[in-house]
Amino acid sequence: MDEEALERAKRHVEQARSGRGSKKLEAALERARTEIEKLTAVAAELEAGLPQRVGDAVNEGLSREVAVVGRNLAEIRGLLNNVVHRLERLEQEVLTERHARIDDLALLVELVSTGWRSVDARLAQLESARAEPATSELATSELATSELATSELAAPASRELPLAADAAA
Repeated sequence: MDEEALERAKRHVEQARSGRGSKKLEAALERARTEIEKLTAVAAELEAGLPQRVGDAVNEGLSREVAVVGRNLAEIRGLLNNVVHRLERLEQEVLTERHARIDDLALLVELVSTGWRSVDARLAQLESARAEPATSELATSELATSELATSELAAPASRELPLAADAAA
């Protein structure tokens, strides 16, 4: 250490003991007390006002952000309602198409079944028409045979007459 600095420190200690430096010390202490009181007042002010100011700042920030989010939610809600209405309309259209296809199928089934009934009726007519001449031919040949037999029994000499009659018929 420096001798001079040591001497100065000793003088300050002597002055403090003798009270000459106490006025300066008292003035410094008084200034420090005044500054501490001012600092305490500022701290009390901050303590009283800071929570309110922080709360106001938070509320203001939240209200700005919530307004944006609220607009976004309203837009999303509108879009979802639009999608729901479109889906309902599509569902209705699909249901209408389905009923139309079912009606078309019922008509097609009716047409096909009517066609087959018509085919069955025509086949029945053809079969009855085919069976009728065979039956009439059979009946005619049986009648002719029975007439022939009767005529042979009744008039053996006139055998040629029924044959001529058969040829004319």
